[in-house]
Amino acid sequence: MIPTADGEELKGSVNRLWQLIEERSQPGADREGIDRRIWDLFGEDWAIMFTDLSGFSRQVAAFGILHFLEVIWEQKKLLLPIVAKHDGILIKIEADSFMIIFRKPERAFECSVAMQHACQEWSKGKPPEEHILLCIGLGYGRILRIGDADVYGAEVNAASKLGEDRAKSHEILVTASVAKALGDTTTFEPLSFDVPGADAVYKAAYDVRA
Repeated sequence: MIPTADGEELKGSVNRLWQLIEERSQPGADREGIDRRIWDLFGEDWAIMFTDLSGFSRQVAAFGILHFLEVIWEQKKLLLPIVAKHDGILIKIEADSFMIIFRKPERAFECSVAMQHACQEWSKGKPPEEHILLCIGLGYGRILRIGDADVYGAEVNAASKLGEDRAKSHEILVTASVAKALGDTTTFEPLSFDVPGADAVYKAAYDVRA
């Protein structure tokens, strides 16, 4: 097994991946063959969701770290049951951001709309600093899924960029792969910017309740 910096050993899928990456890094390695083995072991089709909260850094600066922690707690309490209801798998939480995967892009989009509606309903009647202003990015395609530890791939990178950097409050931004998979069940507005890992990006239309 491969040791980590703290002396622990990586296990299971994570250990196997890094064994193969180590093999790949050796002089004269058959990189194409190793790459095929990695994709055969870990390559799967998933929809990927990244969420973020709009204006969160400004709120922390204005209202302090305890406000930050309270909003994160309320977000988890509000949104994670919706994720579970739509068969999403939470991979990680980093500060105010979630990374979630879904087997089907339709479920990912349905969950996105339900999450946005829940945040909009929650925020009604509350002071602005207590609003949960959700931003969502979605990708879909072949990725490397390393158990429940992490996921890697072009659509992962694109969804991350859309959800964490590009989406504004209430928005659901998607890659071309998601738009194609959903077809004419949803209306999409083409966006003028590009993100690495996506052929094109769109804003999905849905009924905003705020």
